[in-house]
Amino acid sequence: MRCPFCGHEDSQVKDSRPTEDAGAIRRRRQCEGCGARFTTFERIQLRELTVVKSEGAGLKREPFDREKLRRSVSIAARKRPIEAVQLEKLVSGIQRQLETLGENEVRSGRIGEMVMEGLKGLDSVAYIRFASVYKDFREARDFEEFAGNVSEVGKG
Repeated sequence: MRCPFCGHEDSQVKDSRPTEDAGAIRRRRQCEGCGARFTTFERIQLRELTVVKSEGAGLKREPFDREKLRRSVSIAARKRPIEAVQLEKLVSGIQRQLETLGENEVRSGRIGEMVMEGLKGLDSVAYIRFASVYKDFREARDFEEFAGNVSEVGKG
């Protein structure tokens, strides 16, 4: 593993343990060149996924980015009583579902629906926040109509 500080090619693993959600292995490493310590995470990846987005009249393809998914879920859940481990489990669960679909390409809309379904079970405000971006709400009336159809969620 290349050192992020000096670029040296070799590092030594000092500690290795599963993350809280058991979806990855956390490794504490020390560079053999400069002695700096850093942490890496190792996850299982079943297949390479490509996200297909509708762009105007055409389609845009880009590699699936777990970090982008995690960020969007975190933004929707900001300042809500949701534990970080719950969000990690949601992101890991969505990634695992996508990888086990048996398809190398997945539409961005499908990912959005999966996120909405997951947030719906966690927190109604985070669910509505995500929906407002995903469904491209333009006016307060859009929020009103959508929120009117949402009963209290995450109580279970």
